[in-house]
Amino acid sequence: MTIASSSPPSRLPTGGAAEAPSRTRTRQGVSGEDRGDGRLAALFIAPALLGFLVFLLWPTLRGIYLSFTRFNLLTPAEWVGLDNYVRMVNDPIFWDSLWVTVEYVVINIGVQTVAALAIAVLLQRLTQSSMLRGIVLTPYLMSNVVAGLVWLWILDTQLGIGNEIISGLGVDRIPFLADETWAIPTIALINVWRHVGYTALLLFAGLQAIPNDMYEAARVDGASEWRMFWRITMPLLRPVLAVVLIMTVIGSFQVFDTVAVTTAGGPANATNVLQFYIYGSAFGRFQFGYASAMSVALLVVLSAITILQYRLTRAGRTDLG
Repeated sequence: MTIASSSPPSRLPTGGAAEAPSRTRTRQGVSGEDRGDGRLAALFIAPALLGFLVFLLWPTLRGIYLSFTRFNLLTPAEWVGLDNYVRMVNDPIFWDSLWVTVEYVVINIGVQTVAALAIAVLLQRLTQSSMLRGIVLTPYLMSNVVAGLVWLWILDTQLGIGNEIISGLGVDRIPFLADETWAIPTIALINVWRHVGYTALLLFAGLQAIPNDMYEAARVDGASEWRMFWRITMPLLRPVLAVVLIMTVIGSFQVFDTVAVTTAGGPANATNVLQFYIYGSAFGRFQFGYASAMSVALLVVLSAITILQYRLTRAGRTDLG
């Protein structure tokens, strides 16, 4: 009788050991790709990073250092400690310039925000015309210097077409840029005219993110346009509006060119905004240390205002689910 051998059946490899090197190679390949992507990203970021270091970070650090020195470009900087800051606190022109700047910011931000919000809502609710959006943005394409010169000619007391129209209506000519009462509001409205279209388009982009279903549901419930604006539009637009306010406030505190080409700080320092006073101290009187101290003070003020705005407006949160 023959007994068949019962050798165990041969087992084919399950692939675990064979696949291990493959997985290792795959992981190594992905790591190599990641490193390549990292190098490419660093290459693209390098110009912006270099510009940030050379034109923003280094001047900021240099300015902070100079604020503790006496420096006039002709002699080496002399360390004076807090003397420039003590002088700034006791300088009535500095406080007057700061107050003039705050007055300008309040008028500019108040009028510009309301006007831009109204334009953005009208663009969203009444028309989708790209041509109309382009027309709204047109003043922003003009530089501040050109806008200031154009309005300087229009509002000239003797020859300006604006005052010619006012005179033709039987009203006395108004010295818009030559009177202490009118000068700052006029400059603020000139900059509102130039920037309101850009601000409106930023808010319009925020409005586009609000679902139309909410408005349709509100109409079904009988809500009016005014009620939908306050109950739907404003709460959902809040994060975008907060960021726009932060940007416009920072930009408004740095007003300079419009003042420089229209009033040069006059009349009687009525438009001597802080940036113009800093410029005059540095490049007019060569007091670079004192000008740097005022610049650092402006930086601290803007940082505090930005943090306060961010927290009060809850810019980092949205009511959209």
